[in-house]
Amino acid sequence: MLRSIAKRTTLLKPRADSPIIPPLISSQSKLYSSKNAKASHGKSKKGDPKSKTKSKTGGSSSSVASSTGDDFDSAGADDFEAARARRLVEDENDPSLDVGPNGRPLFTSTPLLSLLTRKDCCSYMKFSEKGLNQVLPEGLPTGMVTEFKESMRPALLVRQSFLDLRDNFRRIVDPPMWSSNAKAPKARKQIVLDGPVSCGKSIALAMLVHWARDEGWLVLYAPRGREWTHGGCFYKNSETGFWDTPIQAENVLKDFLKYNESRLQQLPCQIFDPIRLGEGAGVGFMKGVESMALPEGATLYDLVQMGIKYTHAAVGVVVRLRKELSLVKDVPVLIAIDQYNNWFTFSEYEEPVTVRSCRPIHARELAMVNAFRSMMHEDMMVGAFSHSTAVGKLRLDLPDIPVGARVNMPRYSPDEAATVCHYYVRQRLVRREAFSEESWKKVYYLSNGNGAEMRWLLPLMR
Repeated sequence: MLRSIAKRTTLLKPRADSPIIPPLISSQSKLYSSKNAKASHGKSKKGDPKSKTKSKTGGSSSSVASSTGDDFDSAGADDFEAARARRLVEDENDPSLDVGPNGRPLFTSTPLLSLLTRKDCCSYMKFSEKGLNQVLPEGLPTGMVTEFKESMRPALLVRQSFLDLRDNFRRIVDPPMWSSNAKAPKARKQIVLDGPVSCGKSIALAMLVHWARDEGWLVLYAPRGREWTHGGCFYKNSETGFWDTPIQAENVLKDFLKYNESRLQQLPCQIFDPIRLGEGAGVGFMKGVESMALPEGATLYDLVQMGIKYTHAAVGVVVRLRKELSLVKDVPVLIAIDQYNNWFTFSEYEEPVTVRSCRPIHARELAMVNAFRSMMHEDMMVGAFSHSTAVGKLRLDLPDIPVGARVNMPRYSPDEAATVCHYYVRQRLVRREAFSEESWKKVYYLSNGNGAEMRWLLPLMR
């Protein structure tokens, strides 16, 4: 038994170069060896008219459900992927399949994240791939991409933990809405999302950014905070005493411009001190120039463009941008950092000390991280720990983080797990005849509510 599971785990890794929702991709199809493919190929040589009729006939939803078991047992990997994709398209015409636990609707009809309420919890919200890429051009979290690939649908579970996070920042920007509710918890401007592996921290952060941008906020979103401390070039800036990483700075500025370009053109700069120049990426210092001044009447768009155009100014512009964001009053500003835990340990870089030894450089010694890491201010900021990029166990009381800012996100509750399992049945990741309440509960308790493990174990039901 253990050997068979071990073999299956090696075949269940999703391809990183495929689109979010490929037409023919499934984790379940990876559970079959080449023997099944050969067997199905041998049967096709006999020219059995019955088998041909079964493969070509669409039929009703009941006939599709009854034939699913045959596909699992006899179809090869490519055949099953094609059959599953085809039947999911057919299922769209059958609304009777969109039923969750206890007869509740599996999908919510609420069109916007801002309109979600408690009644929408434990239901799935549909998104469009194009719309997500427009609102989150910096990139989607890995867990979200994997979920969309395996389920073949861009939909996410509405969780109470996300609603609590959204409402926290809504109370800060629009307190009159909540003044009559004495039971509403105290709003916090700085939050660190923590919790066990695969509890949905990165997805909740991405959805918070989605909601904030729908509301018209100015959001600086860094979905890959680890890249701020790894890769690229690094130079010691003798003027500041920090280490500059110009390649990362340029990437941050380009990402910030992707969604916020029009808004940045409307926001004037409020600090006009010259920006100190450092070493450019691979080109050294700029000869005869030590600083660069902003023109009078410059906007935040002009500031960001300066850092993108001149590699020597990239790090200085990122540091200045952090100060400028604190001074913006015309629109709410949110700073959202994923993989935030990488900023509390050592970076990838090392400083030569002797001919034979090097000193590891801590993340706080990097100019960009030093400018953005602290939460000891009045700005709205959210950082999410990512244990998939584990950096070791961090202490409970971290520097530069206010007391009580750390929030533990839970894994799936039994009610959420029930909805998730019914959704995977709807998306044909699980054989309908093998699915039962007893079976999904075993998977839930075996995985301890880990979403990724549940998605891996459910197709193994027999």
